[in-house]
Amino acid sequence: MSSTNDRPWLASYAESVPHDIGQQTASLAHLIEESAHQYGSHVALEFFGATTTYRQLGDQIERAAEGLRRLGVRKGDRVALVLPNCPQHVVAFYAVLRLGAIVVEHNPLYTPRELRHQFEDHGARIAIVWDQVAPTVQDLPSDLAVDTVVGVDITRAMPWGKRFALRLPVPAARRARKQLTRPARGTVAWQKLVESRRIKRSVARPEPHDVALIQYTSGTTGAPKGAVLTHANLTANAEQARAWVPQIPRGTSVVYAVLPLFHAYGLTLCLTFAMSMGARLVLFPKFDPDLVLPVLRKRPPTFLPAVPPICARLLAAANEKKVSLAGVAIGISGAMPLPADLVEPWEQATGGYLVEGYGLSECSPVLMANPVSDARRAGTVGLPLPSTEVRVVDAENPNIVRGPGEEGELIARGPQVFQGYWKRPDETRAALTDDGWFRTGDVARVDEDGFVTIVDRIKDLVITGGFNVTPSEVEDELRGYDGIADVSVVGLPHPHSGEEVVAAVVMEPGASFDAEAIRAWAKERMAAYKAPRRVVQLDELPKSMIGKVVRRQVRDLLLADEQEA
Repeated sequence: MSSTNDRPWLASYAESVPHDIGQQTASLAHLIEESAHQYGSHVALEFFGATTTYRQLGDQIERAAEGLRRLGVRKGDRVALVLPNCPQHVVAFYAVLRLGAIVVEHNPLYTPRELRHQFEDHGARIAIVWDQVAPTVQDLPSDLAVDTVVGVDITRAMPWGKRFALRLPVPAARRARKQLTRPARGTVAWQKLVESRRIKRSVARPEPHDVALIQYTSGTTGAPKGAVLTHANLTANAEQARAWVPQIPRGTSVVYAVLPLFHAYGLTLCLTFAMSMGARLVLFPKFDPDLVLPVLRKRPPTFLPAVPPICARLLAAANEKKVSLAGVAIGISGAMPLPADLVEPWEQATGGYLVEGYGLSECSPVLMANPVSDARRAGTVGLPLPSTEVRVVDAENPNIVRGPGEEGELIARGPQVFQGYWKRPDETRAALTDDGWFRTGDVARVDEDGFVTIVDRIKDLVITGGFNVTPSEVEDELRGYDGIADVSVVGLPHPHSGEEVVAAVVMEPGASFDAEAIRAWAKERMAAYKAPRRVVQLDELPKSMIGKVVRRQVRDLLLADEQEA
């Protein structure tokens, strides 16, 4: 690792945070075994009030692994998981890894077309699937036929009382039952797997260098690609997260899984970090304040990984229902910019911290975070984690390093950085420099103290008349216009200027839309070339599962409208 002089951010670390972590010598299978041994009687999982101890979790993992082994799963095989947040998801994740097989996570709400693309890419022959969506996987084209589909009824993990209520012949129970479970024909019941005998100790465990996960990118810059992550990548990122929050006690902390476990962000901070801490992981199948607040009344989270819309909705609902958020010690926000005007009311309501972090699927995913202290800086994504290096370089020539405060492409190096893209050697070479730095594709600047500010995606830059326009800068200004609820700025082809700046806006209920008034307002606040040439009203903006606006889809939508017109 480079010297302190090469890593100015080390001086800004919070007290007790180490500069580096050690070399990873164990796998994720070892991680969960250690937690089961050390925290055996502690609650590992909570789901609608039903609890699973670490000892019980370890036993279920060993039995599920044996069930999968009997189905033919071997080291290096890909096993697809298509599951919401539920205890079975946690067990399946670690059972696959226990065999040295490779987990491939999927969004259970994906369309058949989206699932087909990923199954074509990774070629998994066994899938562990929420029974609601099992028919979607079973109906994949014959050339992608999955040998075995394991169907999971997530209601089996609920308390007996709630399961009984779902069987009542009343409309509310029928609706809930329809949302949560649907028996699927032609599948192997998950329950049969966890009723197997325990796996033989002689079955080899994975090594740190073995591939653990294929994590598909969000596809904001094209078709999703599978980022290949090893056990060492993921255990390193979990250790980096533990090092960043030394004030969180092991064995007694509470982590809320309101983010989907199939997303890189939720996967690391809930499936690996929380489990390595011996924490109580409270699982929610989806984020709904009406589900979260009753739990929060009894047991607030020590650690809450979230995105800004979740924090805003939770804060608003708590204020409306007069529920105290006191005791939420640390909230970490990622995936999109954290509004400064959300931080103060959140911290007043909780008495804890709300800090912003940054990561990418290719980095397991966390690269940096603000210090969990009064030294945090709003508007930045914080400091590189222990054993992580970052640089800002010229986007055309990464050998040219930019100085403090100068903008350029952010590149990173550390033990959490991926091995490459699944079956895409050309794209892997393009993503990594000759000496192993990962090119994030983000425009950033680093100040003299090492705090990093993300400016935008390189591929999202709008080039109009030879000028570069940063969409997020224009969006930040337009959000100040009275009546605009949300906005996305993209570049559309123009015969004379190359591209023109176009803003797609969603108006607040009752607000009138006046494109020329918005354009005139913008021209008073930014250079003429940055101001939108056109403003288009949409009912809503296309967003990812975690609420992040997908500019590529906004652009495609506007282009389609142009062609139709």
